[in-house]
Amino acid sequence: MYEGISPKQTMSDFVLPQSEEIREKLLAFPGGSIDLLKQDSGIAVLTINNPSRMNAFSGSMMVDLEEQVNQLENWTEGKGLIVQGAAETFCSGSDLNAVRAISNPQDGMKMCMFMQNTLTRLLRIVFSVQAASDLCCFGGGKSAGWRCRTHHCL
Repeated sequence: MYEGISPKQTMSDFVLPQSEEIREKLLAFPGGSIDLLKQDSGIAVLTINNPSRMNAFSGSMMVDLEEQVNQLENWTEGKGLIVQGAAETFCSGSDLNAVRAISNPQDGMKMCMFMQNTLTRLLRIVFSVQAASDLCCFGGGKSAGWRCRTHHCL
């Protein structure tokens, strides 16, 4: 799908078909946030913050993550990124309420492609990406954590 990408291009140079459409549908499922703290040292901390759902990704959090990846891709002072979960849980994957509400296989595929694109872009960021998990991660949360270059259990 992404043949012909030069090393200088980022995934944000490519817009997935119907990404605006799925973004709107995801925003209909609020809850939690993806918080980004960029420090003067060049180290940023990205926090998956939805402790009442064991940091499961709601639809709006999927869109938040994409927006934070956009910021990181354009952060020229960035040297490293720590990805962590709030309240002693890294991530439990997707919020099943949002996943169940995706009413057809086509929208499910669009959601998967949206997140695949976002996580691939996160990996392609030039600086070091570290995952720090306090206690546990399940399902898609485990997958997101292992996409990082190194993984530290605290």
